Amino acid sequence: MEKSSWAISKPGTTSIVNQSRFFPVFSKTRGERKSTLEHIHRRHRFSEMKENKHSTVRKWENMPYDILLKIFMTLNIVDMVSGISGVCSSWRSACCDPVLWKTLDLSQLKSDYINIPSEPYAWSDDRSSEKLMQILKNALSLSRGNVTCLIFHFYIYIKDEHLIYTAERCPGLKRLVLPAWTKVTVEGFRKAVQMCKGLESMTVPCISSPSRIMEAISTNCKNFCELKIMCPFDMEFATAITTRLPKLKVLSLRCSMLFKEALVHILNYLEHLEVLNISHCLLLDIPQSPAPSRVFRELDASILEKASRLREFLTCQENSCTMCQYTINDEGILRWHIYEEGLWRMDEEISFPRQVMPPAPAERCHRGVWKH
Repeated sequence: MEKSSWAISKPGTTSIVNQSRFFPVFSKTRGERKSTLEHIHRRHRFSEMKENKHSTVRKWENMPYDILLKIFMTLNIVDMVSGISGVCSSWRSACCDPVLWKTLDLSQLKSDYINIPSEPYAWSDDRSSEKLMQILKNALSLSRGNVTCLIFHFYIYIKDEHLIYTAERCPGLKRLVLPAWTKVTVEGFRKAVQMCKGLESMTVPCISSPSRIMEAISTNCKNFCELKIMCPFDMEFATAITTRLPKLKVLSLRCSMLFKEALVHILNYLEHLEVLNISHCLLLDIPQSPAPSRVFRELDASILEKASRLREFLTCQENSCTMCQYTINDEGILRWHIYEEGLWRMDEEISFPRQVMPPAPAERCHRGVWKH
């Protein structure tokens, strides 16, 4: 009987290409470098040596499409753009399947291809900028406009050109997670959202002009309904949201410096708000009269009454909570780089894009949840 075999390595152990036309990156086991193409060629040569009248070894390029797709679904963006798509035409065709590109997660970039430090300093040199653009070009070429969720690395540095280029090639984008460090201007952001009319959700670590950013979203994205903010939330920010995005349904302010006046304003004027997350916030009350601001741990009855209309109100201001302690120690502006990797992406409100992993120890705390 003839035997048929496929020379397939274990999913998730894809080697990394080390040729001039591909990007040099670290594999998941740090320090260990391999070459995908060299590995494949060796398997080809070995298979050819084994071929005889009792066996038939099929070529890699003839592997069934559904098997290729299942294997590629275990890979990350680095593996996809750094060599897998360049093996042969059938592999490239599988790499372009829409099922692989619903989410473009650039938080997986850990390489010497782009400088992404563990410290809170983003690299803004021209070389890194050009390399980021090359990654975007390769990834978006494979995606063929099918990306609906885009997640930037928290400490990557983007400019207008990166965001606009991406928006042009992601017309169906619904969720956007921006990095902490950007040189994106208000005008650059406006041009980008003009091409993403279907944008529904956004995570922003920092905004310097909240009113103008909210106006750009309001003008161009009529289905926008979810916002996550990771910076101090004051009256300027609250007013910008209630004025420009009055139909907002989900708002997460977790781990931020939250002013009581701004919280009350949101509860009073966002009539369509259904979900509000203020877990682990540093709550500040600034009195009307000349007096020092104070941190308060307990929500008063008036705030709880206003929040009772919400479908879900998430809070946690517990002394025993690790995340709450992080926020207090960092005075409401968290130094995410010193904590567990990926922790910045966690959110009690499950609709926001986040890592597929169990909650970090810091998240295992008591929190108040009101649901209707």
